[in-house]
Amino acid sequence: MSAIGAHVDSADPLSAAAANGAEAIQFFLSDPQGWKEPVAHPHAAAIRASGLTVYIHAPYRLNLATTNNRIRIPSRKLLAQHARAAAQIGARGLIVHGGHLNAEDDPAVGVQNWRKAFARAQDEGGFGLPVLIENTAGGTNAVARHLDRIARLWDAIGEYEPGFCLDTCHAHAGGEQLAGIVERVLAITGRIDLVHANDSRDDFDSGADRHATFGTGQIDPSAIAMVCAEAGSDVIVETPAEGQRADIDFLRAKVGAPTG
Repeated sequence: MSAIGAHVDSADPLSAAAANGAEAIQFFLSDPQGWKEPVAHPHAAAIRASGLTVYIHAPYRLNLATTNNRIRIPSRKLLAQHARAAAQIGARGLIVHGGHLNAEDDPAVGVQNWRKAFARAQDEGGFGLPVLIENTAGGTNAVARHLDRIARLWDAIGEYEPGFCLDTCHAHAGGEQLAGIVERVLAITGRIDLVHANDSRDDFDSGADRHATFGTGQIDPSAIAMVCAEAGSDVIVETPAEGQRADIDFLRAKVGAPTG
C-alpha cells in the first residue's frame, strides 16, 4: 500500500509524524536556502528503525540546468552529498527541482547539463538511491514547469532511470490541468514515484509556488485526491503544519490508504 505523510521539520521528524498520524515523512538535511554539506542526522538510527517511509528534499538552491558554472558545479556536488546522506538515513528517494535557465539561454543546454550530471554520477558509482525530479511552478525558461519541457528532459536522461515527483500545486500554478495529468506524465516518464499533494494559494498558470491547506486555495480537494489515487504512489503533503493532519486524513478517506 502507498504511504501518506507530510513534510516536517528536520529537528524532530518522528514526533511530527506521530502528531500527524503519518506513515511517511519528508524533510531537509540542511538549510534549504544554503550550500552547506549535510551532516549526520542526530536521530538517524531512530528514523531508520521507525518503519516510516522517508524522503529527503534537496535544497532549493540547487540548479543542475543552469549555464552558470558557479551555480551548476556546486549544485552537482551538493546533489551528490545529499544523495549519500539520504541513502545513509534509509530514504526512499531524494527530491530535487528541475531548475531553470536565463531567458536568453537555449533550453537544450539545460537538459544536456542534467544529462552530464547523471552521467558523471553513474561514472562515480551512482547516487545510491533514486533521484526524483520534481515539476516546478514558475519560470518562463524552466526545465520542468510544462510537460513538453519534461518530455525533452526525459529524452536526454531517461536512460539513467530518474524518478519523478508530481506536485499538484506546481502543476496548477505552472499551467498544467490536473485532470488527466497522471496519464500524461506517465506517457513521458513511465513512472511517478511520489506525489506532493498541495492546494495552491494562487490562480491557474500564475507561476506562484505557494502551497495552501486543502480547501483554502484554488484547487478542488477532490482533484488532488484523484491525482493521488491515479498515481498509486506514496504521497507527501507540503501544506502548512497546522492543517497537515486534516489533509492526511482527507486523503486516506479518499484514496483508501491504511490508517496511521
